[in-house]
Amino acid sequence: MNINATLILQSIAMMIFVWFCMKFLWPPLLKAMDERRERIAEGLAASDRAEKELEAAKATVDQQIREARDKAGEIVDQASQRHSQIVDQAKDDAIVERNRQVSAAEADISQAANQAREELRSSVANLAVLGASRILEKEVDADTHRELLDKLIAEI
Repeated sequence: MNINATLILQSIAMMIFVWFCMKFLWPPLLKAMDERRERIAEGLAASDRAEKELEAAKATVDQQIREARDKAGEIVDQASQRHSQIVDQAKDDAIVERNRQVSAAEADISQAANQAREELRSSVANLAVLGASRILEKEVDADTHRELLDKLIAEI
């Protein structure tokens, strides 16, 4: 065989191989590469969107945390005010109770004093009657009468 014929046949075989590759192999490879490129682009776009959504979520979370702290501060302030109100109410109730007990004690003291006065009056009356009966048993004498009254006063 001639070298020219070999070169021509090899050139034809090469052209057939290139045509076959371009017709049957190249389009699926290009299609696979395009699909891959699109998936990569979609992934990058999704990554960018996710990053933006993450930043928005972080901002939302920070805002919610600030609101929660503010609300917690308000609750603490309200609890402190309620504590002060309860303490003031308890003081007022204690003062009222103390005044009531003092009034009750004063009433008891007054009642006991009145009872003691009444007992003293009845004792004085009994002593006066006793003294009068003793005076009447003896003859009426001013000096004796004065002497008995002095004894009664000493007994009282």
